[in-house]
Amino acid sequence: SQLSKTRIAVVLGGFSSERHISVESGRNVYEKLSSSGKYDPVPVFLTGSPDEHIMYRIPVNILLKDNADDILEKIHHYSVHPVIRDIIYKAEGLTTKYSSSQNIAEPVRITYENLAELVDGVFIALHGRPGEDGAVQEQLLRVGLPYNGSGPDSSRITIDKYQTNELLARHGFLVARHCMALEQDWKKDANAFYKEILKQFNFPFICKPHDDGCSSAVKKIRNMDDLEAYSKLTFRQQPEMDAQSVNCLGIGQKEEFPSRRSYMVEELITAAGAQQFMEVTGGMLTSYDEKGQRSYEIFEASEALSEGDILSLEEKFLAGEGQNITPARYSRDTQENRMISTQVKVQFEKVARLLNIEGYSRIDAFVRIYNASKVEVVFIEVNSLPGMTPATCIFHQAAIAHYKPFEFIDKILDFGFQRKVKQPVLN
Repeated sequence: SQLSKTRIAVVLGGFSSERHISVESGRNVYEKLSSSGKYDPVPVFLTGSPDEHIMYRIPVNILLKDNADDILEKIHHYSVHPVIRDIIYKAEGLTTKYSSSQNIAEPVRITYENLAELVDGVFIALHGRPGEDGAVQEQLLRVGLPYNGSGPDSSRITIDKYQTNELLARHGFLVARHCMALEQDWKKDANAFYKEILKQFNFPFICKPHDDGCSSAVKKIRNMDDLEAYSKLTFRQQPEMDAQSVNCLGIGQKEEFPSRRSYMVEELITAAGAQQFMEVTGGMLTSYDEKGQRSYEIFEASEALSEGDILSLEEKFLAGEGQNITPARYSRDTQENRMISTQVKVQFEKVARLLNIEGYSRIDAFVRIYNASKVEVVFIEVNSLPGMTPATCIFHQAAIAHYKPFEFIDKILDFGFQRKVKQPVLN
């Protein structure tokens, strides 16, 4: 019966440039949970701002709208056609037997306190802020709800690519050379600002936001025009974008380019004389061993093949866009391939332990292979709540480790419930 099932709020949407991908992830998780005998998922749409998370419990028909903005629009203008109302009334017997009557109720605004009364646990399907920076996790800890993924302290570091890089470099891991570019310096003296960057980096290099989710506004900067355009767009005061700069950077019509007070500059990572050079992305899962210690299962990484210079959001998560090959092809020789894969996994686990990653995550890195005994892993970024769309490579990696999609999601939730028992409410 519905009563014996574990109720899980699937929180999706958000207010980052990745809110649409979050809806795809959330829908997939919702679907996998609802077709299981174990869970009763409740779709919860989050919107608002960093200062105020606004949440709505939504019916399934709204969950199925095109994207996050459509869902929000529907919440604000909710109506049910009289004919549909009649059908809902007549089908009530079936609905209550096979589903929760709440799945067809109208959207209701709820607080974190309400959430704690509604459900037993939460699957955060948000990407970028406020999911990957620990803000939602803090609220869930406050109301005593278990959740998926890392805790607030770890998330606060991994959302910030600059802080993550600094920490990894201090502990001897390889990262791209990097620096911060600040709006105040640019405003004070743009020429000095550019000169300072060019003193440290040669074209081409990468500019990207340092404190958001993944690929939005990551650009390869080839010349001075690109650098000026990138700075102008990032530091703009008004929402509309300067057409010339948009043109210069080749920004697509639907591409989001948030304005910020700072950005990060990174050297372009190259093969540096390696025989083999590739970008990989590797998922992982944590569990507790019999002693109650956290143990890591590092999956076989996927090899990322991008169409352009940089993997777009769509290439990472949507079916038919971009290509990932799982497992990564480090070497044609089986034994050598295994040796290299093991070395990469060892590095991934060390980074995960240093950053205190919990539950699951996906780490992006470049791998330079000189020979089976000399392998370098250059870390790019950590996704503490990786995309969970049906097409994303983390499910392929989980499959190689013998987890079906539902089993993988079940393990992620299970860890959250076990952690809650180990670390009671923080007051």
